[in-house]
Amino acid sequence: MGQILVGTASWTDKTLLESGWYPPTIKTAEDRLRYYATQFPLVEVDATYYAPPAEQNACLWRDRTPDGFTFNIKAFSLLTQHPTKVAALYKDLRGLVPAKQSVYLKDVPAHVAEEVWERFLSALWPLYEARKLGAVLFQFPRWFPFGERTRAYILEVKERCAPVRICVEFRHHSWLNEENEAATLEFLRRHDVPYVGVDMPQGHSSSVPPVLDVTSDLAVVRFHGHSARWDSRNVYDKFAYLYSEDELQAWARRIEELAADAATTHVIFNNCCADHSQRNAARMAALLNGDRPSEA
Repeated sequence: MGQILVGTASWTDKTLLESGWYPPTIKTAEDRLRYYATQFPLVEVDATYYAPPAEQNACLWRDRTPDGFTFNIKAFSLLTQHPTKVAALYKDLRGLVPAKQSVYLKDVPAHVAEEVWERFLSALWPLYEARKLGAVLFQFPRWFPFGERTRAYILEVKERCAPVRICVEFRHHSWLNEENEAATLEFLRRHDVPYVGVDMPQGHSSSVPPVLDVTSDLAVVRFHGHSARWDSRNVYDKFAYLYSEDELQAWARRIEELAADAATTHVIFNNCCADHSQRNAARMAALLNGDRPSEA
């Protein structure tokens, strides 16, 4: 079995800070990250989806964590073909895009897109040089279906990011339906692109089944919970779910099977409401470390 790293998709969420998960003496951003890194070996930075990261922040993340700590970075929304607020773009580029509240990558002049790509990846370089950058997560939207054009874009993304590695998560059902699942996984395997398996509510336009597979030396599993209010605009309603012991035990067995075929497996809890993700991640890590009830 390869190495398994377990972590969460946030360490600064306001409801986490209010939950009491951090000791009372932990009061600053620096202290919070340093403390988090004593609890988990992996974290996913989701803030970079909403606004591109600054190199200064990457340097701080690097310096505030021990050797061997791993950051996964969620790709900026423009680069995953999601709508992006113009106000989230670099200030000097805002006047170069259509005068709208939000834009898509297709709306942006080619030279502006090139500049966004270059700056986004450059900002992550301190983490890469320190061997603390695990992968950049490209979570594609529900209007990004299986097809020749979208497969070509995934290969473009991989080439642009190299030597930084990427991993991909789908939200359009066509990638993992009965007709295309095998072709999707074979495409990723052939091009050495890590696939992200997800656990999430079913029956929604963005739902994909909880398929797990190893398509590279890195495997990734992300847990979004099963909130009954997945379509809510309130992010805390959307992710307000605490996995039960039975659910975690069942998933631990699946993750162990997955990890048998991967050099490294990343397990991320994204049910970020209060301390739900931290509690579930800690228990999952314990289960994977053998702390589970003996079977009769």
